Amino acid sequence: MPSKSFEIKHLIVGPLLTNCYILISKGEALVIDPGAGLKKIFETLAKNKAKLNYIILTHHHWDHTLGALKLKKETGAKILTNLKEGDKIKVGDNVLKVVHTPGHTKESICLLGENFIFTGDTLFEDAHGRTDLPGGSQKEMENSLEKLKKILKPGTKIFPGHGPIFAK
Repeated sequence: MPSKSFEIKHLIVGPLLTNCYILISKGEALVIDPGAGLKKIFETLAKNKAKLNYIILTHHHWDHTLGALKLKKETGAKILTNLKEGDKIKVGDNVLKVVHTPGHTKESICLLGENFIFTGDTLFEDAHGRTDLPGGSQKEMENSLEKLKKILKPGTKIFPGHGPIFAK
């Protein structure tokens, strides 16, 4: 069994209680969906002596993106946008694979690690993201959920964009 070479910090930020995650591995970090809570993000990075390399947005709704530009300005981290299916993002010992999951928005993505996944607003514990906003599609959401069903193994830890973290 490989040793745990990373940590995932969970912050709940902003008025819509958005889940923001910080993945830390070997002194490097990436932040997923910094919708707000910059003070908490900076404190977490400092406490863990981690250098922020990347800011990743699972989709472009304001409650997931609001703090991204200021975070980039303060840290020099790259905001990764225009990610596509199969792209890989490396932080420390960890590699996240991009899974394109349209439905909530056209550009929605999930980030698949080993035995865990960040699902943004695609998948929640007892529901999926809204499809009635501009760019949303119930048909695409159903296809994306079917795709995730095939990818995710039993026991996979799921880190959604809102609500509790859960396991498949």
